[in-house]
Amino acid sequence: MKVLVIGDGCTDMFQYGVCDRLSPEAPVPIFKPTKVTTSGGMAINVTENIKALGVDCDIITNDRRPAKTRYVDEVSNQILLRMDVNDEIEGIDLNILHNVDFSKYDAVVISDYNKGFLSEDDIRWISDKHPLVFMDTKKKLGKWVSWIEVIKLNEKEYHENHNWICEHGGVVDIIMTRGGDGAYFGGLNFPIDNEHPVRDLSGAGDTFLAGLVVAYLKNNNMRDAISFANKCASWVVTQKGVVAVDPTQI
Repeated sequence: MKVLVIGDGCTDMFQYGVCDRLSPEAPVPIFKPTKVTTSGGMAINVTENIKALGVDCDIITNDRRPAKTRYVDEVSNQILLRMDVNDEIEGIDLNILHNVDFSKYDAVVISDYNKGFLSEDDIRWISDKHPLVFMDTKKKLGKWVSWIEVIKLNEKEYHENHNWICEHGGVVDIIMTRGGDGAYFGGLNFPIDNEHPVRDLSGAGDTFLAGLVVAYLKNNNMRDAISFANKCASWVVTQKGVVAVDPTQI
């Protein structure tokens, strides 16, 4: 199997440190850095998770990447501050996009963080080029998504698009992820089978999307794919930072 991911990429940096006293100048903790971890985020994280699950995967993403730096208390794993730099992304090179041989891929995944890499017209064009397109988007839904096969939204995004979904939800499969409560699809709840202690939610949505795509390609059953995606996401939140899923732990 082979998958193509298209979407906004970033650099995720976690600056860990120790906070053991307050500043005498203001009621804020003094942060003493101890270590830094860096990984690819957003669409890059989706790609790395698909590869970790044993599927060949290509990516089209931006070269100039925003940097998301999280300052994290090493003891509690609580994020004290997140700093985003160069948050806006230039649009996709249409020459590259229009020269893609979509017939090489079993599925296309659009990871749209709405940072500027993909426009609604770009997504509409992509969805017309392949029969199986999965999408996670931060954009407000509209007619432009009508040719997408599967859309993943988190609970907040789902409720923000509730009116459109009620009127047009029948034209596309929409999956709502609900954090510790699992997922919702087709009038059914898909709970987490085994709850795990949560250490870090960063990248969990990307992991869910990757697990969903891989499992659906393998068995062509959306319910089974959602259950597998739940397992992937519920494991990855037990890890620190943004990491790819370990299939031996699922």
